[in-house]
Amino acid sequence: MKAIRLGLLPRIIIAIALGIGLGLVVPDGVTRLFLTFNAIFSQFLGFAIPLIILALVAEAIGSIGHSAGKMLLLTVAIAYGSTVFSGYLAYFTGDAIFPHLIEPGKVDQLQSAGEALTPYFTIEMPPVMGVMTALVLAFILGLGVAHLQSTALKQIIVDVKEIISGVIEKVIIPLLPLYIFGIFLEMASSGKVAGVLVVFIKIIGVIFALHILLLLLQFTIAGVITKKNPLSLLGRMLPAYFTALGTASSAATIPVTLAQSQKNGTSEGVASFVVPLCATIHLSGSTLKIVSCALALILMQGGTYDLGLFTHFILLLGVTMVAAPGVPGGAIMAALAILQSILGFTVEEQALMISLYITMDSFGTACNVTGDGAIALVVDKLLGHKVQGSATA
Repeated sequence: MKAIRLGLLPRIIIAIALGIGLGLVVPDGVTRLFLTFNAIFSQFLGFAIPLIILALVAEAIGSIGHSAGKMLLLTVAIAYGSTVFSGYLAYFTGDAIFPHLIEPGKVDQLQSAGEALTPYFTIEMPPVMGVMTALVLAFILGLGVAHLQSTALKQIIVDVKEIISGVIEKVIIPLLPLYIFGIFLEMASSGKVAGVLVVFIKIIGVIFALHILLLLLQFTIAGVITKKNPLSLLGRMLPAYFTALGTASSAATIPVTLAQSQKNGTSEGVASFVVPLCATIHLSGSTLKIVSCALALILMQGGTYDLGLFTHFILLLGVTMVAAPGVPGGAIMAALAILQSILGFTVEEQALMISLYITMDSFGTACNVTGDGAIALVVDKLLGHKVQGSATA
């Protein structure tokens, strides 16, 4: 009989449920044992984050840069603009709504007894470089590979990317449910979990509504530019939406996105170029989720924020998202670095971000790939007649 393999989302849901249930009954000694694992794992995660950024961003920039041209520049500009816009949409919506959803009592719950239990020990693992150093170095190496056409350097970057991806896939992702189990075990034992779960449910509802609004805005703009019915355009992209919803993979949905984009009237040459590229660089739905969850968690912890702080965060997040498709487990892994460096998120807050994000992973991916169809329409209208021949050559 074939063994049943659970995906990451079911394992995280089970980990959360077990953590909550057992945290109410297990002795403090058992909880401290899992806190010890979490302390060591979080040190390893902090060590790995700059390496993740360096390897994945450098490889992503190097792989798309060699095909530079008008269509590439226009597509990248629109995709980045869409991603940044979704971040601001999430920020302003959350700033207006979340303070009314997150009650002050829940914040007090989160802050109470936070340091009651401590790990037995931990192991220091200082990162080899800072996050910003890794990001700048990734840009330099990626652009250098694209400009110099250096096959030797490119192969080194690809090999490092494969090593880091293997670490994520074979070490970080398998241990992630256990890490999250430890987080919720501690929260349940200290009485903080109720506030977290209530906020989780509210935030997920708001983010889902924002995804729908974002898609309507994207296709309204595409409809105005192409002089076509936005609802009809969006309706034809629904097969791509539901395929992504089922697979949670932008890459696996590319054939469907490509076919539906052409049914919307995008020329074959433009669609064949834009859709695969946007599967890598356009993550508006993912950015919307990350910004919304980050803002909610800041409010949950009673922290402060302003537009300037989130502008810094959103602009860098739009760049960091380029690495997301290369990270098993989603864009949240690529975003951990700037969550830590810009917003000052602790390891516990990063674990909550991972839990929230993966709970809605499929919906973010579906939003991403469906929006790719709108970008393809705009690029085809603005530039397709000029570069279609060279793009398909």
